[in-house]
Amino acid sequence: MIIMLKKIKTIFILISLVTITFSSLSFTDSYFEISKHLDIFTTLYKELNTFYVDETDPGKLMKEGIDNMLKSLDPYTTYIPESEIEDFKFMTTGQYGGIGAIITKRKNYVYISEPYEGYPAQKAGLMAGDKILEINGKSAEGKTTEEVSKILKGQPNTNVSLKIERSSLTSPFDVTFKREKVSVKSVSYAGFLEDEIGYVKLRSFTRGCSNDLKNAIQKLKGEKNLKGLILDLRNNPGGLLNESVDMVNLFVPKGEEVVKTKGKIKSWEKTYFAKNQPLDTEVPLVVLINSASASASEIVSGAIQDLDRGVVIGQRSFGKGLVQQTRKLSYNAQLKLTVAKYYIPSGRCIQSVNYNNSNDDGSIGKVPDSLKTEFRTRNGRKVYDGGGIEPDIIVDKESVSNIILSLYRERLFFDFATEFRHKHENITNNFKFDETNYLSFKDYISDKKYDYKTRTEESFEDFKEKAKNEKYFEEIASDYQSLLDKLKLNKKDDLEKNKQKVCEILTEEIVSRYTYQKGRIKSSLEFDKDVKRAIEILNDKQDYDNIVSGTK
Repeated sequence: MIIMLKKIKTIFILISLVTITFSSLSFTDSYFEISKHLDIFTTLYKELNTFYVDETDPGKLMKEGIDNMLKSLDPYTTYIPESEIEDFKFMTTGQYGGIGAIITKRKNYVYISEPYEGYPAQKAGLMAGDKILEINGKSAEGKTTEEVSKILKGQPNTNVSLKIERSSLTSPFDVTFKREKVSVKSVSYAGFLEDEIGYVKLRSFTRGCSNDLKNAIQKLKGEKNLKGLILDLRNNPGGLLNESVDMVNLFVPKGEEVVKTKGKIKSWEKTYFAKNQPLDTEVPLVVLINSASASASEIVSGAIQDLDRGVVIGQRSFGKGLVQQTRKLSYNAQLKLTVAKYYIPSGRCIQSVNYNNSNDDGSIGKVPDSLKTEFRTRNGRKVYDGGGIEPDIIVDKESVSNIILSLYRERLFFDFATEFRHKHENITNNFKFDETNYLSFKDYISDKKYDYKTRTEESFEDFKEKAKNEKYFEEIASDYQSLLDKLKLNKKDDLEKNKQKVCEILTEEIVSRYTYQKGRIKSSLEFDKDVKRAIEILNDKQDYDNIVSGTK
């Protein structure tokens, strides 16, 4: 027996030594490869900057080299030089020093697109549509939005001067601002839709957003009884993971598992639990998502779905199941890199794209349905991994006609609303773009260029090319032209066919000129199909209960 134990011990030691040897060899090989290629890169970079025929920009060369290297991994692993740190901080905190305005480029100048309510731009009287001619006495012509943004941002209590051109005024005017600490609120709007159904729109998952949401809900509860709550995460790209955990914790008991992360470094793996007493575990909850809801938005909507705490409505989410972490580099630069995947309570990872495997054409492939795995929510409902969060109730995405897209592209909605604001000092509380206003808009665009092709025209062109390739077109050319002429004749009625949508868009656009982001969101809710479906579910207790219980 002793001899047998000695043999087993000897074998175990030999296996351990072999394992250690292979591990060491693997580590040594990896270290050698890294060291070798760093040496190659360093010598290449030196030779290039020293001997290239023209002058080079070393910083630009390095940035492009790093960016292209990281691009081969995934879109979320990025290099952040010191010059872009402030922009990165804004993404995580929602705060920066500046004048508080969204800007946009048009032709050769940058314009004010929308001032933030309560900040220097708005308090100084700047309006959407104002053209920036000069900044601090220097021409702004030809500058990009990024260049203008960097100049407008700065330390709070420092000055910046602009020369502004406004279409309703005969000459430009000067305005000087004192920069302030601008904090873009994570909760864009909160209010009641009808009776006792509350609505909260969350813009992003910046620092403190879960507390902002808590305060918004408590305020709603203080106004009247909360019969149901709609949490709108549509077009929310996500943000901080810990904020998503705290947000779920508002609606589920302390101790519930919300999400876990798994990556290459095992010591970094972590399970996140609800660590506080919840705000409300009983109020019926609807979470709205769409294809632009990603990352932290998917953790919240997915956890709410997996724990059967509420109903998810809208369109399938983006499918980003990856976790990023920032690492400090030399000279105040940072690396934001993907370190793990996250898994929501049912055990599924909703990552929809496999960046390790490319298709034959070089494109990145999505996880095929055949490889998706079935999971179960707490009450036994079927859910699947590998493709974002599929809503419990799917509302088809609204199709937008090409004439509407063309009017957007040519900024005609924006420009009409700008002129409307210049002509009207005030609007009514429940402003609606009515028939009289619609006729004014038709007249306004009558001499404007907004050429577009209908989808039928695009299909016709595709058909024509295929018919030519297959030698059929000559025989049908006259019939083709006849149909095309009829189509162009009918096309004249496109604006009238899309009258309702035009009025909806211009209602939102004009209201935003007076009451800014809050007004835009509030006015849009009346026309929102997802919101209407959410209200229906919250008003039908039996239907709601059947969905979350898994009996429907």
